[in-house]
Amino acid sequence: MNQNSQPNRQDFNQYMVPVFAPAQFIPVRGEGSRLWDQQGKEYIDFAGGIAVNALGHAHPVAVKALVEQGQKLWHIGNGYTNEPVLTLAKQLVESTFADKVFFCNSGAEANEAALKLARKVGLLSGSARKNKIIAFKNAFHGRTLFTVSAGGQPKYSQDFAPLPEGIQHLPFNDLDAARAAIDADTCAVIVEPIQGEGGVITADPEFLKGLRELCDQHGAVLIFDEVQTGVGRTGALYAYMNTEVTPDILTTAKALGGGFPIGAMITTDKYANMYAVGDHGTTYGGNPLASAVANAVFGFINTPEVLNGVRTRAQIFAEGLKRLNERFGLFEEVRGQGLLIGCVLKAEYAGKAKDIVTLAGEEGLLALVAGPNVVRFTPSLIIPEADIEAGLQRFERALARFVGA
Repeated sequence: MNQNSQPNRQDFNQYMVPVFAPAQFIPVRGEGSRLWDQQGKEYIDFAGGIAVNALGHAHPVAVKALVEQGQKLWHIGNGYTNEPVLTLAKQLVESTFADKVFFCNSGAEANEAALKLARKVGLLSGSARKNKIIAFKNAFHGRTLFTVSAGGQPKYSQDFAPLPEGIQHLPFNDLDAARAAIDADTCAVIVEPIQGEGGVITADPEFLKGLRELCDQHGAVLIFDEVQTGVGRTGALYAYMNTEVTPDILTTAKALGGGFPIGAMITTDKYANMYAVGDHGTTYGGNPLASAVANAVFGFINTPEVLNGVRTRAQIFAEGLKRLNERFGLFEEVRGQGLLIGCVLKAEYAGKAKDIVTLAGEEGLLALVAGPNVVRFTPSLIIPEADIEAGLQRFERALARFVGA
């Protein structure tokens, strides 16, 4: 590629390690819930960077925080603390069950920190055998070797054996299986309140309550992976707040920085204090630049106006998708919470979710899959209602082409 020429999609194939298969168009500019590609074509964004762009693109609140902090202090390493990270930690603690926060750069890193802490909890229990981790089938917890092993989707882990041991996968929402598996050797249970990548499947309230009771009974740590469900996505600040269950550890990332990479593990003093200086770490985690942006984004979202607005927008999506399904009859159900929405294809269209998403892109709509059978929407939490309606019209055109194909 000539350094002076415009990069193109073919450059991806030439220069990038082939672990992604991106769309053929390249977005170059975004504003709110709209994007434009290199040719100037406009798209409405129902993908939200996979539940990351909680305030859409180039939101003034996030941009202002980025520019102001960028002119002051970006990075100093973890031999020092900084003002933005302390402010952000205080916001998280005061808004949740937690007493302490560990900052990192991604959801996978947050889950890595949580799982390592759980193993330390087991070690400090006095039982050398207390190291078993219970996870669930179809879960997704990240791509590091530890988190991909905890995830319950073999397609992501099977090529990288031998995998970390001591992780047992159970059927999601099966409390009887959990009762049979969780015992004195269990150090942790890790669960998503809503399985995002696994198909937008909500955990039954009784299932989560049962896990809480089993963890208390056997001295195990209950970890909620809220990487996708956190920071307003479900209409609550965190999805655990929609249940009557409080975890011991919660992981958060994606929307936390509104597009700037940042993750966090939050927990109570009881467990936080089991980590000692040097037990875990990160070079970039909690740097001033990421923390300043996350402060602005988190503070903006953590208001009744925005959180109530998520529920209002979810209702508009629900009604619009119901109308589309009455016309096309493609979806078995539309499920999820708030603006984490999964359109589940009927059996006769199994495996075709990606085809629909590709057609949506051609019609000027960004959407996602959640496995081969589910079309997923995770738009901005403040997407204008007019953009929802316009996006659903584009989705309708894509579905019409799909049915006609």
